[in-house]
Amino acid sequence: MNKPSVFNQYMQQYSTAGKWKLIAPAFENVSQVIVIPAYAEKEMLFSTLAFLARNQSSSLAYSFILCVINNKKSSPGEVKANNQQTLKYLKALVGKFCLNSLNTNEELRNNLKMISDSDLRIGYIDASSEGYEIPDIAGGVGMARKIGMDAALCLLQGNSSFKKLIISLDADTLVQNNYLAAIKNYFTGKVKTAVVAYQHQESSTDEGNAAIYCYEIFLRYWVLGLKYAKSCYAYHSIGSTMVCSTDAYLAVRGMNRREAGEDFYFLNKLAKIGNIGYIKDTCVYPSARASLRVPFGTGKRIQRFLTGRHEEYVLYNPRIFEILAEWLLLMKQAFHYDEKEIMEKAGLIDPILASFLTDCNFMHVWSRIRRNVRDEDNLIKQFNCWFDGFKTLKLINHLSRSSFPPIDMFTALDSLLKMQKIAAPHAMIASNPPALAIQKKILQYLREIT
Repeated sequence: MNKPSVFNQYMQQYSTAGKWKLIAPAFENVSQVIVIPAYAEKEMLFSTLAFLARNQSSSLAYSFILCVINNKKSSPGEVKANNQQTLKYLKALVGKFCLNSLNTNEELRNNLKMISDSDLRIGYIDASSEGYEIPDIAGGVGMARKIGMDAALCLLQGNSSFKKLIISLDADTLVQNNYLAAIKNYFTGKVKTAVVAYQHQESSTDEGNAAIYCYEIFLRYWVLGLKYAKSCYAYHSIGSTMVCSTDAYLAVRGMNRREAGEDFYFLNKLAKIGNIGYIKDTCVYPSARASLRVPFGTGKRIQRFLTGRHEEYVLYNPRIFEILAEWLLLMKQAFHYDEKEIMEKAGLIDPILASFLTDCNFMHVWSRIRRNVRDEDNLIKQFNCWFDGFKTLKLINHLSRSSFPPIDMFTALDSLLKMQKIAAPHAMIASNPPALAIQKKILQYLREIT
């Protein structure tokens, strides 16, 4: 099927484009669109846009910023009012209206002026005003990202001879001044998808910093464990770091509409059509704010830490990643094994692994895969599509609940680093938990190696 047919099929069956209108001036010669969903982000959004405006003019020339101002019909009144103010400011920026008449504080006024004086190319979608809201049953941030990404897909059709990229950012995430250029330069050759390096912003309090250090150590430990196991799903799943080509976006039928975890499931699909790259020549800085907007994720985790009602300084038992590594190694050598032999060998790795595979109906799945695949490379590829990032997560949680409960965070981290023959930071487990300054050094070290 040729590319126009794939695009047309997507537009007919899966796209939200046309249901919401993009308000923007001309957008010729654009090769990358940065999609920013904003939900009650009147202050933070324009700070993010000001940081984008600091990128070189040559980078701004081929980049387009698409803000999706969104809420549901059932969203609180203060959210809707905040969004209406945001739309008012965006309308002034896009229309090149006078900013002096806007009622703003000094910081916001300075940000708006910087954006207006720059070469930043910007547009917005109103998914907030009455009659344009996101339906209550359609999800939250996933739907907002999808609206923007679908509009970006349309905008990029026929635009530019360069590789066309859809970039995901958040309204409260700051960027470096080489952000746009670094992303463009990374996407050469056959690269389809990548994530950008990230570091959470510092908090104004020690308590807030303790919360974000703890959470980011957890995130990086997860990737470190999957790397040890040689999983092809060993990448960071953070919405404000995602980048994919329009071809990749079409291949996985676009963004999902999930209320939360939309980034995990989107990257999980993309990983099945090609490796997820890692852009380390620039960095994004997500907010470390506490939030109850979504059922899980950064804001929820920070909020939970700050309540003090949950033991936060724990991580998955490193033995789990050893079991995962043995399982994945077995399946890389499984071309000549039938389903019964694999189940026997899985039981020798760990009985809980075998019980998990039974629950997943593995024997039937493997039998079907073997019937449909003739060569070893495609067999491994089909296995990795079945045993994907979600099943990996399910197995890890199953092992954790059944036999290997979480252990002290810094003991677990020390063990996992030693398993990979990586030197641990000095005095990592001298106290429990280490002093906040030591935790920061540990996190900075993990940022370097993950």
